[in-house]
Amino acid sequence: MQRTVFYDRHLGCGAKIVEFAGWEMPIQYSKGIVHEHLMTRKASGLFDVSHMGRFVFRGSGVLAFLQHTLTNNAAALEVGESQYTIIPNSNGGAIDDAYLYRFFEDEYLLVVNAANRQKDWEHFLQSLEKFGQVEMQDRTQELAMLSLQGPLSKGILTRIIDSSQLPEPIRNSLSTTSIEGVEVLIGRTGYTGEPLCFELFIRGKEAVMIWDELIEQGAQPVGLGARDTLRLEAGLPLYGHELGVDAEGKEIPVFSSRFSQYAVSFSPLKGDFVGREALWRQFEAFKRIKKGDYSLIADLPRLIMSVAVAGKGVARAGDKVFANDSHAGYVTSGTMVPYGIWQGEALAGQLSEEKGMRSICLALLDSEL
Repeated sequence: MQRTVFYDRHLGCGAKIVEFAGWEMPIQYSKGIVHEHLMTRKASGLFDVSHMGRFVFRGSGVLAFLQHTLTNNAAALEVGESQYTIIPNSNGGAIDDAYLYRFFEDEYLLVVNAANRQKDWEHFLQSLEKFGQVEMQDRTQELAMLSLQGPLSKGILTRIIDSSQLPEPIRNSLSTTSIEGVEVLIGRTGYTGEPLCFELFIRGKEAVMIWDELIEQGAQPVGLGARDTLRLEAGLPLYGHELGVDAEGKEIPVFSSRFSQYAVSFSPLKGDFVGREALWRQFEAFKRIKKGDYSLIADLPRLIMSVAVAGKGVARAGDKVFANDSHAGYVTSGTMVPYGIWQGEALAGQLSEEKGMRSICLALLDSEL
């Protein structure tokens, strides 16, 4: 079992530790998942996401390599920009979903899911030699990663940075700054649906000091439990649920998820890439389905849809979904999520201390629906 550099801080904050993808990680802290979810929505949540894989790519052939092995257009990234992307297979399915960052001119940083780290590494190795001079390094152990999410996050960071600026107020923009003399790479990215979102990359054990500074400024530690309820409330896909293989053992097409569609580019700059033909068929099928034309539905038989449970009970992954008496698909992710109750109206409204709970899920459902 591996531990991140923040493990002792988790224990000090009263975390309940669980095994996740080979790591000992906090599932929640002493006040619980509901509290952590709501604090992220109305204040600022701090997540240790150092268990995720971090690969660095360099070399003269790196752009051609990334264009071939990823679905998005890496050539569109200037220094200081990032993008959501998919590691595709030849059938138009996802080996993993990932985020590609370009902090520096001569290198790219790819963040992958913790459970897929070794699989992704081996997949890339199979293609590496075809693109000449490409160097790939696994920086997971030496480069810590924190996620700061929520409406108060910008104020917290502004108070503690030493130099430079925060990234431009556009999602996916990046900057390099320092805190207490420690270099910190910051991206306006995140997995909670929050418009004010930051992810921080810090080298070495200095990362613990950054954690302490953020907590001192009012950030609330959040575990994996609330990270999942937050992403589900935002409708964001999770590999192994909305991407990968479905409940029937069939591969889920990338275009089944509306968010994953944003990760696919058919720009001429990419040329041919892994899975392009299958992804193009899915794209064409989706365009027709939106118009009520199901002639290409074989390429996209089911779509991920957001569902609210109107009655009692909680939908769970694997539950069957029916349209009238016909089996129409399966729940891919489901839980109860909290929500804040507003007082006042319009601009005078604000979140109260009261909360409600609702049952929501994502489901892979027949495209005719």
